[in-house]
Amino acid sequence: MARRRAKAKRRTNFSKRLVIMAKSPVLGGVKRRLGREIGEVAALRFYRSCLTHAVLRLASDPRWRCMLAIAPDRDVAAGFWPPRGRIARLPQGEGDLGRRMQRLFRRLPPGPVIVVGSDIPAIYPHHVADAFRRLGNADAVLGPAPDGGYWLVGLKRVPKLLAPFAGVRWSGPHALADTLANLDGKRVAFAATLSDVDTAEDFRAARAAGSRLIFRATPSRQVPAPARSRTGG
Repeated sequence: MARRRAKAKRRTNFSKRLVIMAKSPVLGGVKRRLGREIGEVAALRFYRSCLTHAVLRLASDPRWRCMLAIAPDRDVAAGFWPPRGRIARLPQGEGDLGRRMQRLFRRLPPGPVIVVGSDIPAIYPHHVADAFRRLGNADAVLGPAPDGGYWLVGLKRVPKLLAPFAGVRWSGPHALADTLANLDGKRVAFAATLSDVDTAEDFRAARAAGSRLIFRATPSRQVPAPARSRTGG
């Protein structure tokens, strides 16, 4: 019996893990560039919907263990997230996007890890499953975005943890190229190309092509009503 429990624990420790990076959905605290163009309330509604449906689509899939990496750290225990029984939560920590992602890859138990954003309207489980499949024959997997960035990054983390984020120019057209430069000599696979939504033009394009679920204005019990950001940003 003890041996069976030990084997089960090892299988759990080496499970595939999917991390959804999420910001607290408060007015003025998310999608600020989009908010300047379409209004803060509309941008918040969009982000809340994307976040909710990312969790609904991805968290219950038995092919991986899913968790939310939350910023700011103080909101990990906030009541507007899905219950911990449905999806685990952990803080992102301090630093730029690269430092926060590297920390997530470093702190999780052994096994392949994929990190995705929470503002990708077209993301579905088959995109993640395909990325994990590609990672099986590679050291890293990246999901390109049309703007020169990427919406997904995954690392096998064996025989050692790679560090692909040093010096990456985030929020611009160089993020993917900089990351690939850091992975020179490693086996890199590419997942599907998907878009996040940062501008009014992105929003209109996603709305024209996207699911009605993403843009429905129905309130969610798992995210807060619009409130002013506590970050002051």
